[in-house]
Amino acid sequence: MSTRRLVLFILLHVVIIVGAIVMFFPFLWTIITSITPGASLTSTPALIPANPSLGAYGRLFTERPFGQVILNSILLAAITTVVQLVTSSTAAYAFSRLPFRGRTLVFGLYLATMMIPLQVLIVPLFVELKTFGLIDSYLGALLPTFASAFGIFLLRQAINQVPVELDEAATLDGAGHFRTFWSIIVPNIRPALATLVVFSFMSSWNSFLWPLIVLRSPELQTLPIALAGLQGQYISDWDVIMAGSVVSVLPILAIYIFAQRYVVQGVASSGIK
Repeated sequence: MSTRRLVLFILLHVVIIVGAIVMFFPFLWTIITSITPGASLTSTPALIPANPSLGAYGRLFTERPFGQVILNSILLAAITTVVQLVTSSTAAYAFSRLPFRGRTLVFGLYLATMMIPLQVLIVPLFVELKTFGLIDSYLGALLPTFASAFGIFLLRQAINQVPVELDEAATLDGAGHFRTFWSIIVPNIRPALATLVVFSFMSSWNSFLWPLIVLRSPELQTLPIALAGLQGQYISDWDVIMAGSVVSVLPILAIYIFAQRYVVQGVASSGIK
């Protein structure tokens, strides 16, 4: 290795390490604050607390129904993810493999909905769900999330990378659209499906505005709403708040670590930059 390449190699790794430290520090600071009794945001906690304690985590689950809140979030996120996998993959197959008049126009219009912010749709969605009596129910919180324009776009791009000759070979063997979709398409787009799992679960897990409006009962609250409720008007137990933040990050971190390899493959193969 030449001297110039060695210097560039070292500089690149220094930049990567510094960037990793900068991005990891807020999470480290959150963990330290959560194990520092009586922590305050007005003073920076020591990197090694003098009297570390897990008491904030105990208070989080004993003084508040945080276990039920976590179960609510897991249930809503899991259902949203599964349904989006089904609706997005089947719709993506239709847009990629089934020729019909106006397909490109319909797909473009559907993608255009990604530019409409949720805040614009809240009032009509609320009125619609109230008409059907779905306010303050899990179904009311779930229905608007069952279809994802981003998921359809992601999976359509992945399906476009699958050779059409495989479909034709399956058709010659007597396979219909459902068999071709299940036996040919799905196995070849697993990285994109894993990517959609991570994005869908994370989006539902972090959703705040819509559950705040729809879910009124305390026993139906999701994690972001419960975290917002930890902060008092005058006094806040920041160690408890940070303990809740750490707990809320762990499921997302576990899912991403498990699916990281597939996420990289899915983003690369679907052409998303």
